[in-house]
Amino acid sequence: LFQVVHAHKPHFMALHCQEFGGKNYEASMSHVDKFVKELLSSDAMKDYNRARVYLDENYKSQEHFTALGSFYFLHESLKNIYQFDFKAKKYKKVTGKEIYSDTLESTPMLEKEKFPQDYFPECKWSRKGFIRTRWCITDCAFDLVNIHLFHDASNLIAWETSPSVYSGIRHKALGYVLDRIIDQRFEKVSYFVFGDFNFRLDAKAVVETLCAKATMQTIRAADTNEVVKLIFRESDNDRKVMLQLEKKLFDYFNQDVFRDNNGTALLEFDRELSVFKDRLYELDISFPPSYPYSEDSSQGRQYMNTRCPAWCDRILMSHSAKELILKSENDEKMVIYDHIGPNVCMGDHKPVFLSFRIAAGAGKPIANVHKCCVVQ
Repeated sequence: LFQVVHAHKPHFMALHCQEFGGKNYEASMSHVDKFVKELLSSDAMKDYNRARVYLDENYKSQEHFTALGSFYFLHESLKNIYQFDFKAKKYKKVTGKEIYSDTLESTPMLEKEKFPQDYFPECKWSRKGFIRTRWCITDCAFDLVNIHLFHDASNLIAWETSPSVYSGIRHKALGYVLDRIIDQRFEKVSYFVFGDFNFRLDAKAVVETLCAKATMQTIRAADTNEVVKLIFRESDNDRKVMLQLEKKLFDYFNQDVFRDNNGTALLEFDRELSVFKDRLYELDISFPPSYPYSEDSSQGRQYMNTRCPAWCDRILMSHSAKELILKSENDEKMVIYDHIGPNVCMGDHKPVFLSFRIAAGAGKPIANVHKCCVVQ
């Protein structure tokens, strides 16, 4: 993280975190406070004299707990930065460093919501939802929405239909968020939606492509006759096993297909965002699937054999937000969409980042409404 900050020197930085406190959050949440304080006081972040930290640490509230975290760092060179108060419906100037945790529901500077229980597959509570903040920086107002959508619970179920049942659940949840942030309660502004969308490749199409010349063996449980494993073998070549598929196993014999040329050959199976093409825009993906990486600290480039690698972690935007981004004809590096730590173990997800400049005066029509946003 510090290397990326040093390389790009952002003046405004939004950092998304999920599963705060880790999967064993009851035992690990006690370490979060130390981590946050070290991050805020680190030498690498010394030029960021204002910060806002929002952490959902209230794991005792099953009804509200999302384990989401959002960090916002503002460089000392930035002037006139305002954050929206959703309760007072007005912008407030950002000064100092503040940390909010535990019960974020009472914090007026954000909107936080856990998805309704009937959205959850298998009728089981999960830590999925979103946090929304609104900012105004020298004329330009925009929303930042930190999101975590549903995962695939079973590779076998994901393989059954195209698109999968899980894809439909994510579609419903993302649609809910987009409707929520453009409803009539507040003025519409451009927005960026980022985090773990858990978008998966079309599993049925991928398997049919990777194993086009294979024969399939089905293994069922003796007591229930339920399918528990699929084995795909080459028709010749001594019946070599190409792929083994179980509920939480996706063991393909050649992982290079997901890494070569950043996995570009598989992008055609990345179809979940296409449903929202009229509402969301994404820059071209030029990095390999961001999940699921090995959590072995010596295996920074290795995928786990638990799921089919996919581009789960994304940064999307409204079409009006796309117009805010300054694109230079002479320097394509002005806008960078990439992943962090390609050779370093970062957990099971590789973080993804978007670096850009906002065009001068891009938000002036909004500034005419909010006088507080005009540069002094």
